[in-house]
Amino acid sequence: MLDSAASRVARGETVRFRPTGNSMVPLIRSRQLVTVAPVDKATLAVGDVVLARVAGTVYLHKVTAIAGERVQIGNNRGRINGWTSRDRIFGRCVEVDEAPFTNPGAR
Repeated sequence: MLDSAASRVARGETVRFRPTGNSMVPLIRSRQLVTVAPVDKATLAVGDVVLARVAGTVYLHKVTAIAGERVQIGNNRGRINGWTSRDRIFGRCVEVDEAPFTNPGAR
């Protein structure tokens, strides 16, 4: 499901889907409706929840660090998935259950 969503977002679409799993609780709970929109990769920030490919797997996880063109992705429980390039970030989560969702670390 996430591969399909990533392909659509990469083509410029905004997508809605219900991811499963508990790695993003309490930000996103299993089966909540999320909306992911294409993102200007220059605006990525630590704490953004993004749809990204890391080592061949697509995740809806947080940006945990940024070093130039490299972005580290991890879940909301402290597990790090790894580093990826900005061009493998497909979109940013903008809504959860139809409510606006912003970077929880933004001031």
